[in-house]
Amino acid sequence: MNTLLGLSHNASLLIWALVTVILLILLIAKFKWNPFVSLLLSSVFLGLVNGMPGHEVTASITKGLGSTLGSIAIVIGLGTMLGKMMAESGGAERIATTLMDRFGEKRVHWAMMIVGFIVGIPVFFEVGIILLIPILFTVARKMNMSLLKIGIPMLAGLSTVHGLLPPHPAPMIAIEAFNANIGRTIGYALIVGIPSAIIAGPVFGAWIGKRIMVRPSERRDEQFRNTTGRSLPPFWITLFTILLPVILMLSGSVAEIVDPANTHPLTVFFKFIGDEVMALLIAAVFSFFSLGYARGLKKEDLSRFTSECLAPTASIILIIGSGGAFKTVLIDSGVGQAIAAVATGAHMNVIVFAFLVAALIRVATGSATVAMTTGSGIIAPVLTLTPGANVELVVLATGAGSLILSHVNDAGFWMIKEFFNMTVPQTLKSWTVMETILSLVAFGLIMLLSVLI
Repeated sequence: MNTLLGLSHNASLLIWALVTVILLILLIAKFKWNPFVSLLLSSVFLGLVNGMPGHEVTASITKGLGSTLGSIAIVIGLGTMLGKMMAESGGAERIATTLMDRFGEKRVHWAMMIVGFIVGIPVFFEVGIILLIPILFTVARKMNMSLLKIGIPMLAGLSTVHGLLPPHPAPMIAIEAFNANIGRTIGYALIVGIPSAIIAGPVFGAWIGKRIMVRPSERRDEQFRNTTGRSLPPFWITLFTILLPVILMLSGSVAEIVDPANTHPLTVFFKFIGDEVMALLIAAVFSFFSLGYARGLKKEDLSRFTSECLAPTASIILIIGSGGAFKTVLIDSGVGQAIAAVATGAHMNVIVFAFLVAALIRVATGSATVAMTTGSGIIAPVLTLTPGANVELVVLATGAGSLILSHVNDAGFWMIKEFFNMTVPQTLKSWTVMETILSLVAFGLIMLLSVLI
């Protein structure tokens, strides 16, 4: 079944991938099957119809699920604990109250975009969501707003830096592959990223928030609610606690830029504490003191809070893991290579080529990081044959393409769906559209810059 009606192998792979995605959406949206089971079944179907032996299909699923959860499960667990400490201490309410006082109800969605932009610079997208969800829920509850009006701007800020702005790990992959100048890349990224985030965030968020009204589930809202009745902690210690993992990860990124050979002991140390797992572990433990013991909470309270908050994450972790399994089967079955072959067969402007290659890989695999990594490997040889190309803009075009059309094979899609308590169609209409707007606006601005520079 790995060929279809006499079509070429690559065309057959792409058609079966499309059929599988449609099947997956029908199972979840129409037949209301559990996403975890649906993703696993779709992974098996895709592997078999593309000619993978049964034992390779199961091995691919196991590898994908395990590799996805290897870090994300730890990140979600520690991030949820940190979020719970912010909630129970009143820290999330303090930040939310301060934002509302400073920006007012009419402009709070702009504040959420700025927070997402700042927090997202050194951290992976999933980490940023975990850190900011307590603040988002608190603002939505206190202002009686749809999660999407203020959540979409936050997500736009996080996504923008994830795909475009160094020293985030994803853009750094392309910078190293293309030998681009990091300073110029940052400058262009800010020119492109800020207006893109504004259009995809506050502007689109205000529009879609009026049309899709969602609230967090009672169970998850309770998870991030202050139940102690104590006075709120100071704003600055709360802000420092939530930014601590950001600061640690940023220190690791800076150390690697300053000393890429890792020859100095301080570089090794900062890279160690700047790893996302270590940074969140340090921040979580710090929160036990800054937002726990310092606020009068007892050790029994901390034990209860940190245990209770993990239970609701089980379904999210399993769904994200199965999304990773689906992504790996897409890659192992040859769909990723088929996309690369189709893209390289076309002759076009190298900036357009970079965007399309990353976009196609993103749509097929669901991972922006995979799109940046794989896309960079495909684009780099083409770039060497294109003298005079602006390599910094090629970096940004690759990043813009890696953000487009997040859908059911993206772990982030399921995380947004679960935290925002949305259906699959609602997630497609809000999150997927937001990512696509962000990607296309950024690409348009990159093309404009290529003409002006």
